Amino acid sequence: MGHAAGYDAELRRHHEVLRRAAGVRVTDHVLDVGCGAGQTTRDAARAAGAGSALGVDVSAPAIARARELARAQGLRNVTFERADAQVHRFPPARFDVAISRFGTMFFADPVAAFTNLGRALRPAGRLVMMVWQAAERNEWDVAVRRSLAAAGGAVDGARPGPDPFALADPPAVREILRDAGFHDVAFADVREPVWYGPDVAAALDWVRGFTCTSEILTRSDPEAAGRVEERLRRECAARLRDDGVWFDSRAWIVTAHV
Repeated sequence: MGHAAGYDAELRRHHEVLRRAAGVRVTDHVLDVGCGAGQTTRDAARAAGAGSALGVDVSAPAIARARELARAQGLRNVTFERADAQVHRFPPARFDVAISRFGTMFFADPVAAFTNLGRALRPAGRLVMMVWQAAERNEWDVAVRRSLAAAGGAVDGARPGPDPFALADPPAVREILRDAGFHDVAFADVREPVWYGPDVAAALDWVRGFTCTSEILTRSDPEAAGRVEERLRRECAARLRDDGVWFDSRAWIVTAHV
């Protein structure tokens, strides 16, 4: 399966939680931050039948795919833009709600980014975002990093690329959002598993695509890479159910108002 389809499939349980939490109304104008291939944006557009939905993402291929899928599904109240939500000039006070499914953890300056999003929201506008809880509470991360250590030595705390757990700490997130002008910040615990594929082979292929995994495998000698792959295979096999490979995960639904 392609990356976009795979990512949506991985987060199928989380998608439903976010959709319910967002509570998009028929007249709402929705901003979807880090929309990827646009599944969350399209669902928001369907709910906002008399409103609209705009999805933004920094990935040009993701935005192209999002537009293609929206056209194929005949949605006329949805648009997509390639944009960095931290600095993009959104129309001021345009949106009733900003949503995000794991798309807000990667800002270089989170206070500036959320301040920018706050300006795009109407008075009393809502922010509803899903972010990962701490790494140690996410079985998928623990299992992968434990396997990567098989390449030789412990995997240190440094992570290549953006940190998916950057918004895991509620007190820190509360401070960021308050500094950005939000109030009524609240957290709801989400415990839903992630789906890595219909069988062990598919799950292993999916995990190989993770940045941390691909970098370790690329720089390891063949023997060490083989140890990593065998550990990953065992981790996936241990979590195989009748309907595929599932890893436990923990996330937050974070809500706030401007």
